[in-house]
Amino acid sequence: MSKKPIIVFEGIECSGKSYHINNVANYFKKKNIKFIQIREPGGSKNSEIIRKLILNNKSTFNKYTDSLLYLSARSENIALIKSNMGKKINFSIYKGKTILLVNVASKCGFTKQYSSLQNLYEKYIDKGLVVIGIPSNQFGEQEPGSNNEIKNFCDVNFGITFPLMDKVNVKGDNAHPVFIWAKSNYGNAAVPKWNFHKILINKNGKIQNTFNSFIEPMSKKIIKEIELIL
Repeated sequence: MSKKPIIVFEGIECSGKSYHINNVANYFKKKNIKFIQIREPGGSKNSEIIRKLILNNKSTFNKYTDSLLYLSARSENIALIKSNMGKKINFSIYKGKTILLVNVASKCGFTKQYSSLQNLYEKYIDKGLVVIGIPSNQFGEQEPGSNNEIKNFCDVNFGITFPLMDKVNVKGDNAHPVFIWAKSNYGNAAVPKWNFHKILINKNGKIQNTFNSFIEPMSKKIIKEIELIL
């Protein structure tokens, strides 16, 4: 069975204006990734209606797609991604939050950074920081376990309380749309080169900065950047 296409909802106010929507569509076309682009009817006044439609009818969309994006120049983007326990999480719940997106692995030399990520999360959660861990097995096959095994590993060894998502690809043609969006808007600096690559997203839903695997989550460099945008 062929892979289900990605559904992309385009806010009509973005047509011809929103570079990130054009970049995403062009990237999909270049990589021959199947996608369905739907222009929002009725103008920007319907943005909230469309978002609620998506959120309230996820089971219907699941019949047609595993990945869905809602891209809008005036309102927050929506990206659905499965949590570690199989529940689909909508990124719109993090509207107005500062997000540190990290691709994680359990058998990596950088795995100890889980502790620093948890410390960072606890330090700034009340100020609006969300740390999101996204497991991937693409680098040295260092995340071979199932989602349940990954969750248990994190619970037992690090007491992780920040959101952990389903294991996905984070680079290449089959990367999750969140990472395709990141690359199309921020370039190759947003593409993970190894486990524990970090993407910092500001409250406006734009990528603020990226940090390679060697930069510790509690480093002065990351903390300074986070405190700047909280």
